[in-house]
Amino acid sequence: MLRAAFAVAFAFIAGQSVAACSEDQVRLRGDWGEARFSVEIADDLEEQQLGLMHRESMASSAGMLFLYDRPGPLSFWMRNTLIELDMIFIDPEGVVKRVHDRAQPLDETPIFGGNGLIAVLEINGGLAKRLGIVAGSEIQHPFFGSAAAWPCDD
Repeated sequence: MLRAAFAVAFAFIAGQSVAACSEDQVRLRGDWGEARFSVEIADDLEEQQLGLMHRESMASSAGMLFLYDRPGPLSFWMRNTLIELDMIFIDPEGVVKRVHDRAQPLDETPIFGGNGLIAVLEINGGLAKRLGIVAGSEIQHPFFGSAAAWPCDD
């Protein structure tokens, strides 16, 4: 089962290390390796408030990327969210600052990601740990621009 999860997550990057950036894809890298996820973008208040609520499942190669206009403190909760999620909190340079492992479905306890954050990537619960995604990992997506730790032109 674990091998299947890795195969799905890494299937998107095999042989495509020079792939162009696109709005519906994120790549992450670190000492652990590299992974790619297909993402839905939540960049307005309505999409951000709805998030992944009411969904009963999500593909292991999928996620949702929440994007904000300016850096600040970010806090999430799991109201009406039926699936376990990992929350990956990201700064304006596209560097992971915190990973919250396995946020519990329907739990309304706030999950504080930190200050100076501009994005959050939500993926299936437990996947970040299995892949090795930790603070210091870098994300590649057009949103982070040319000054990112891992810009799209790399």
